[in-house]
Order: sequence, then C-alpha cells, then structure tokens
Amino acid sequence: WCLHVAGRRRSEARSQLILDLSRQDVQDYIVQSVSDILQSAPITYVKWDMNRNMTEIGSALLPADRQRETAHRYMLGLYSVLERITTAFPDILFESCSGGGGRFDPGMLYYMPQTWTSDNSDAISRLKIQYGTSIVYPVSSMGAHVSAVPNHQVGRNTPLKTRGDVAMSGNFGYELDLTLFDDAEKTEVKGQIALVKEIRELTQFGLFYRLLSPFEGNETAWMFVSEDQSEALAVHVTELNEPNARLDRL
Repeated sequence: WCLHVAGRRRSEARSQLILDLSRQDVQDYIVQSVSDILQSAPITYVKWDMNRNMTEIGSALLPADRQRETAHRYMLGLYSVLERITTAFPDILFESCSGGGGRFDPGMLYYMPQTWTSDNSDAISRLKIQYGTSIVYPVSSMGAHVSAVPNHQVGRNTPLKTRGDVAMSGNFGYELDLTLFDDAEKTEVKGQIALVKEIRELTQFGLFYRLLSPFEGNETAWMFVSEDQSEALAVHVTELNEPNARLDRL
C-alpha cells in the first residue's frame, strides 16, 4: 500500500513511508479511518501534516509502462480523499501543512483554507517566510503562532512583543506551554489577545501593503488598511539591534 518500486529499497523518512493514494482501496481506507475518528468526539479543528517528501514514486497496481502516471494519480487521489472528508464534515476547520511536499498551493487551500506556513516559528525568520508567502497567498491563509524562547529551531531569544506582533500578521495563535508564563507575561499575552480581536477584521480583510523588505535590509515593515481607508495598522520590526542607531521615520 506504500509508494515503492518493485525490487528497489524503500527510503524511509522519520521511519515513515507514504501511502499510495493513487489506489482506490487506499483512499477508501483513509476516508473510513479518519471519519471514524472525527465521528468519535466533538472535533472542530484538524491539522493535516504532509510530513515528508515523496521517494520511489511507483504503484503496485500500475504496469511498468504506466508508472510515470503515479505522482499525478496520487494528487488526484489526495484531492478525492479531501473532497469526501471535508464534504462529510463541513463544520470542521482543516489546516494543511507545507512540510514535506511543499503543499501550500491553491489546490490544497480549496479544501483547507489555512496552512501552517513553516515549522520555523522564530519571529525574525518569520519576517522573510511570511513576507515572501504574502506575495502569492492572502495573510488569512498563513498559520502564524507565538512560540517559546529560546526558539526550538534556531535558538534565538526574541521579545514576547515582537513574537506577538509578527504572529498577528497571520492566522494568530500560541504554540508553547502557557503554564510557564510569569505574571508579567500573562498580562502581556492578555493584551495581545485583546489586540488581535480588535484588529482581526482589518488583518483578514484589509488591503496589505509591503513597506520594507526583510530581504533588503535590517528592518521589515508592512501595513494593513481597511477598504474605506478609515483604519490602518503598521508593523515595523528591527531584526538586529545596533548601538547608537540613527533615528528613522517609517
């Protein structure tokens, strides 16, 4: 049932192989298995991870002269699975993940309207990740969370305010142990959540302007403007502090 080429070694990643979704029997099994879980509890949110890249892309059901169809048939099979599951559970919010196959694309967004933009949740790294993604995809489709410091990917310590400001420019959330916050951090987080609720309509539906590119200097800035231009929100981040830095105007 996995993608493989007969007689060839099957490469594992994270001790995993990939199910051959070009096969109808595999599709039916996945739909039934996932549906059983979703029916077992009042589930309202599902993150669907694409955990690894595809290797040895072959199908046990196709003859040798049609093996090159496997990748395309796999994608059609994946869409068929998602069509059946999201139709059966229309009130569940599904979030996809861009890991592995890099599946941050309109085909996936049709079924899952938001995507986990990157496992790298470091706020400074996210400046480039979210800025670049925003050139193609709406801000409302980008999962963006405040995570713990030192960051688990790059080991960087970034102020809670900076982490919050960057995450607010996406699909906002927290991904850390809330019980480890001290009283000052709890107060700051309450303020962040209140601000997110206040600006949520602006960040989701407003016009998005890229002001300073993180690919061109030490500062990054963007802005949201309401359609009637009565309201605006600007985010301005300095990546690295400098001694006696000049005073700039945004």
